[in-house]
Amino acid sequence: MAAEPTTGLTVTDLTVGGMTCAACVRRVEKKLAKLDGVTATVNLATGLARVSHPDDVAPQDLVTAVEQAGYQAALPAPPAHADEPADADGTGTAEATSRRERERLLITALLALPVLVLSMAPALQFRNWQWLCFALTAPVAVWSAWPFHERAV
Repeated sequence: MAAEPTTGLTVTDLTVGGMTCAACVRRVEKKLAKLDGVTATVNLATGLARVSHPDDVAPQDLVTAVEQAGYQAALPAPPAHADEPADADGTGTAEATSRRERERLLITALLALPVLVLSMAPALQFRNWQWLCFALTAPVAVWSAWPFHERAV
C-alpha cells in the first residue's frame, strides 16, 4: 500500500485482477467513484488502480467495492525479504507464473508452426492435411487460450 497524505486525502494502490478490456477498466473506476470523495485511475496493462480517497475510507472498503464490481482486488503485498522462504518449487509466485506463461507460449508456438507451414506451402500439403491442422490447433484454441476463456466467462 502506497499512502501519501495530501490535504486530507490518501492515495492507495490496489492490484486488480480479471480485467480484459477498456470497459472493465471503466466499470472499476465507476464503482470506486461511487464511494464519497473517491477518484480512481485504473491501468489495464499493469492491473493497478491508483485511488485517491478521504482518510475515513478504509483501503479494505476500496477492495470490497472492486470485488462488488466483479473483479479481484487486493492491496499490494509488501516486498519480500531475502530471509523469507520461497514457494514449494523454490521460486517466487511471480516467477512461477511467469515461467508457466513462457511454457504455454512455447508449446503454443510449437503447435502453431506446423499449421502455418502446411497452410502456406501447398507443396507440403498431403491428403487430408486439414485434419492434422485441426488436431494441432485445437489445443491452441482451448488450452493456450484458457486464461482468456476463464476471464470471458
